[in-house]
Parts: sequence; C-alpha cells; structure tokens
Amino acid sequence: MRQKDIIYLWEGSRAPYSDESPEQAQPSLTAYPVSESHGAVIVCPGGGYVKKAPHEGAPVAEKINEAGISAFVLDYRVAPCNYNAPLADAQRAIRLLRYIGYEKVGILGFSAGGHLACSAATLYDAGDDASTDPVERLSSRPDALVSCYSVVSFTSFRHQGSLENLLGAEHKNDLSLLRRFSAELHVTEDTPPCFLWHTAEDGGVPVENSLNLAAALAHAGVPFEMHIYPHGRHGLGLAPDHEDVRTWSEHMNTWLKGLGFGI
Repeated sequence: MRQKDIIYLWEGSRAPYSDESPEQAQPSLTAYPVSESHGAVIVCPGGGYVKKAPHEGAPVAEKINEAGISAFVLDYRVAPCNYNAPLADAQRAIRLLRYIGYEKVGILGFSAGGHLACSAATLYDAGDDASTDPVERLSSRPDALVSCYSVVSFTSFRHQGSLENLLGAEHKNDLSLLRRFSAELHVTEDTPPCFLWHTAEDGGVPVENSLNLAAALAHAGVPFEMHIYPHGRHGLGLAPDHEDVRTWSEHMNTWLKGLGFGI
C-alpha cells in the first residue's frame, strides 16, 4: 500500500444510506501507512458535519506517522445525509483496518469529527457473524479514542450547528436521538481508553464537553489522559503557533505508543 492510496470503505458495492447523499463520493480512507506498525489511527477532521477541515486531516496523519504508527484520514459523509451515515462510515473503517491486519485500531476526531469519533467509541458492536461480508463480521470497537476539542454531547453544552446538520430539521428535537448521540451517556467499563484535549476558552465548543466525558470515563474506571490548555480558539488542529497547545500531539503519540500502536 503506497502513501495516499484511497481505500473505498465498500469497494465494489454502494455504501448504506447512499440514496440520501447522492451527490457525495463513496466514503473512503486516505492511507498514510508506516511499514510494520502494529496499530493504525483513523483521523476524522471536523467541520460541523457540513465539511471536513483540511488542516485536521493530512497534517495530523503525518504527525502520527512520526511515532511509527499508520494513519488513515476518513472521508465520511456530511449533510445532507442520513444521520446514521457518518457513524456507519466510521464503524466500517474500523472493521476494514482490522480486516487488513492491524492489531490495534484507534479513532481520532476534532470538533464534529470528534463527535463522530466519540460516537464510534461508545456505540460499537461485536460484528455480524452471519454476514457474507468478512469485514462486517469483525468488531467495530476501537482500541483507543483521541478526542480533540470534541462535540461530545447533544444534550448539554452542545454545539447546535453540528446537531442540526447531523439530525436535520426533522429530528433535531428528537430526545431519543439527542441522547443516543451524547457519548458521555454511553460510557461503560468496556469503553476504550481515551486521550482528550481542549482549551478552556474555546468559544465554539464549550470545554465542558471534554470535562463531562472525562467524568464519565472516571466513573466507569476507563483509563484516560486529559490536557486542558488555558488559552486558544476553537479549531486549532496541531496548533503550530501556540507554544503550549501544540504539545498535545507529542503527548498523544507517547500515549499511543504506550498502548502498543507503534512498530
């Protein structure tokens, strides 16, 4: 597999919910592999479920590569689409990388991409043993979650734009869906270990999203590492111009290597 190869999640067939997003390309992964790495991290750029921010994709994958870890940028579907489509894309990506042979598969996301990553880390399944597709027989549970100034909740301290773009006008007040897509409500002792970071003065997505997720992880006994930086706007990505905030990616790489994701 060469760097920047495109891997379609449902090669040879149409993705589920395609009829509701006919003008979007089939969901895919852009590969940034590292030879002999034991683990791979799926990178989900943010963008309020209407776009995917470039600075939260390829540069982050390349940073993960520095730790000897493969990375794959997920081109997931955004509005207009079925509210199940982005999560279906993330779950399929996890299964597919596991099928390819990675021993550990993690998922990382920023902002709304972080919401997708948090959903994947709390709404996973064990796979369908009866499926004729060998990929679908595998678990969609990630082995690690990296949450970067994420939209964690649709019930408290929520980002209304992400909520409305994902659920649409028809479902934006559906309490069952608001709760379903609030990751802090679904943390269990089986939730994968998590690395979280946020800035205290984030004006786009309140820091309480990360604080409440951390509290849920602590209550369930799930290992996590969290960094709250005092200053910095929303959407910093790797934060190259912020001397303190930019340390997050090195801390993350050390954390991932500690979980066995490296060479």
